[in-house]
Amino acid sequence: MIQLKNDEMLLVRGKEGTLGIIKIGENKQFFLETETEEIVLALEPDDLLVASGFGVDKTIVNGLKCVLYMIREVGSPFIVLPKKHPASKRLKIVVSAGDRTHLSCTIKPGTHPEQDVLCAAGEFEGVEITGVKGGVEFKDLKINNFEKIPFEI
Repeated sequence: MIQLKNDEMLLVRGKEGTLGIIKIGENKQFFLETETEEIVLALEPDDLLVASGFGVDKTIVNGLKCVLYMIREVGSPFIVLPKKHPASKRLKIVVSAGDRTHLSCTIKPGTHPEQDVLCAAGEFEGVEITGVKGGVEFKDLKINNFEKIPFEI
């Protein structure tokens, strides 16, 4: 387990992609918007917001932090694109929320309303991320490049 506080963001850096992970913190409701409906997500304090960035530079890290801040602190909704939407191939960052997230490189970014699966760079294929009391656990993660940074703007 890697400990993670509410005011920290955990970065997992690969060669092609970067993950940004934060705790939900206080009980909150989040909204997921699809083409046809609005879904309310009721999450617990130790659940996670996981952002997957397709890149490894400072711009991606800043983008991960910004997107996670917009969702957790500002209350921006999750937007799910239709399966054949042209913007899917241009997304550089995608996000999931919940107690467990499975990473896959075989899905189209931004098109899955299921919050337990998230598109990621190939090096993260099959990784499972779980929010546990006070931290984060990983299953099948072969990368060991972690960094905690303050979660503030």
